[in-house]
Amino acid sequence: MQTELKVTSTQIDADPAPLAEGTVAPSEWRFVFVTILIVLMVTSIPYMYAYFTAPPDKQFMGIMQDVPDHLQYFSWMRELTHAPLASNKLTPEPNAPVFFNLLWWGLGRLGNLLGVGYAGMFQLLRWVATPLFLLLAYRICSWFLPDRLMRRTAFLTVVFMSGFGWILILMKYALMQDEVIFPLTVYVAEPNTFLSILGYPHFVAAALYTFVFDLVLRGQAKGRLSYAVVAGVVALFLGWQHPYDLVLIYGILLAYALLLLLRDRRIPVYVVTSGVIIGVISVWPAIYSVVLTSLDPLWKEVLAQFANAGVYTPNLLLLPLLLGPAFLLALYTAIRQNPFRLRGQSNNTLFLRAWFWGNFLLIYLPADFQIHMLNGWQLPIAILATLGLFTYVAPLVERRQWFQRLWSPAVIRRGLAILLILVVVPTNLYLFAWRFVELRRHDYPYYLHTNEVQALRWLEANAQPDDVVFSSLDFGQYVPAMTGTHAFLAHWAQTVDFYGKSDMVSRFYATETPAAERTGVLDRFSVDYILYGPTEHALGGYNPADVPGLKPVFVAQDVTIYERSEAAQQP
Repeated sequence: MQTELKVTSTQIDADPAPLAEGTVAPSEWRFVFVTILIVLMVTSIPYMYAYFTAPPDKQFMGIMQDVPDHLQYFSWMRELTHAPLASNKLTPEPNAPVFFNLLWWGLGRLGNLLGVGYAGMFQLLRWVATPLFLLLAYRICSWFLPDRLMRRTAFLTVVFMSGFGWILILMKYALMQDEVIFPLTVYVAEPNTFLSILGYPHFVAAALYTFVFDLVLRGQAKGRLSYAVVAGVVALFLGWQHPYDLVLIYGILLAYALLLLLRDRRIPVYVVTSGVIIGVISVWPAIYSVVLTSLDPLWKEVLAQFANAGVYTPNLLLLPLLLGPAFLLALYTAIRQNPFRLRGQSNNTLFLRAWFWGNFLLIYLPADFQIHMLNGWQLPIAILATLGLFTYVAPLVERRQWFQRLWSPAVIRRGLAILLILVVVPTNLYLFAWRFVELRRHDYPYYLHTNEVQALRWLEANAQPDDVVFSSLDFGQYVPAMTGTHAFLAHWAQTVDFYGKSDMVSRFYATETPAAERTGVLDRFSVDYILYGPTEHALGGYNPADVPGLKPVFVAQDVTIYERSEAAQQP
């Protein structure tokens, strides 16, 4: 009895050039594993530098990119370590534990089992997610590209692809400007695999949603719907970690089905059936996210503040700056292939078009999370760029007599492949080097004073989970992840009324603020502890020791924690 669920040959979508599963030699996998190891070792160097060069009075906190967001994730990880649901500790308002994320739940449980903190689990995520995604990337490249050199070229393009940000950096220094113009075209990590491996491993993990596409294509070639069932389970698993990626999965599969319909003039039964199976299995995280941010008042406010970051997909004119030469070559290839010519095109070709053009539309989805739609797009870009390099550029170069006299076609092809890698990597070289420039400053937000770290440990040992800690943002963003208490000010989205609370903190530590105003803020938000350290002093120099009802409970040189008495907290 057949154990595989199949469809009949009449149900399989017609393919004028049937897909053949890419055959990968063992030497190719050795190349992939060596590349993975080199990338992981190189991206670990800044972390080692930060740890080993920290001054005696400073401690590197384990993060060197986007500290607020990562500490948000680590707060979830801490909360989910001992409970199935997490509350939002990055805001002082009391709120029920209603949030769930599978990635941080799993890392929290595993970290508790291993006795490893958030910094160690962050590195473990880097070292696990990177091999998984890069192995998948090569597997997908082998599906679309016929020979070893093309597969390796596309793979290395996926790993190292970056934009023209290096030009903006040169402009910054040449024109003696204080800041980089159009910074989003330099620092956005979603479509940049190397930058994600360096500092955003959860994006690398999220990009594993592309495994769904691999399964659908292989299932379509074999006529087995069991692949769709597995793809649905994978989508469900990944959706509980990053529900935005379900939009990419559904949107790109829909685009593929439409292209098949237009080519064959009939419903693509396998792809439609697979899409339904995947949707039914995986839609639940999306429903949960919509319900959470629609019905829960606090999470509704959190979602409304996503615009605070001001991070959206760059407009069409700036998009090449973000994605660079590989994108321009991929765009040229996609247009040169004539996206409207469907008759006679293989399933492979149509899917690649659906992935590239469908994803192109999704990155401008009218939603605050649109920039996340760039995650994973580097795969079809790299594949199309490689196809364009060997289909259009290489023959053009080979026809030049000067090149013919110097090199064979094989040498020219290898030279062009190396050239593509060289032109896509410069911005990542800058981003890598800039880590050392920032880390050698040994300053906030990547480092805390050792006294501040001791203060966090005191709060972890003595404060209660519902207590509220009042401090500057630089210190407060660490409070939930390291102590389990509520921070008054911690995150641009998770802290309700972020700008209002930022102003309250600034005015609290300003010397000219009336005492009644300070007391009113403390009473209104039931503040239990007030921190006074270097960053609080920099806000205005007011020492909270003068606030009635406070007593120092932790003192270490220039860092003091004041506790409000129960009498002082009465309305």
